[in-house]
Amino acid sequence: MRMGRKKRPFYRVVVADARSPRDGKFIESIGYYNPLVEPFEFKVNKERALYWLGVGAQPSDTVKSMFKRMGIWEEFMASREKRG
Repeated sequence: MRMGRKKRPFYRVVVADARSPRDGKFIESIGYYNPLVEPFEFKVNKERALYWLGVGAQPSDTVKSMFKRMGIWEEFMASREKRG
């Protein structure tokens, strides 16, 4: 979900229904991303992210790449392989 003001974006990492508009209703806020600070700031609740991925949530391409940087995606894939 984009926040901030013009030319100064700040993003919330949220769990939302795919049919909801970009800045519309969401189920849960699990973190945030600030691309303006150097280095960029990305904070996410790892437990909640893994939970939502486990129940079938599909991350956007951008969030998926951030999860890969933080190691969340690899942890999710490893737990998925253990289950079978």
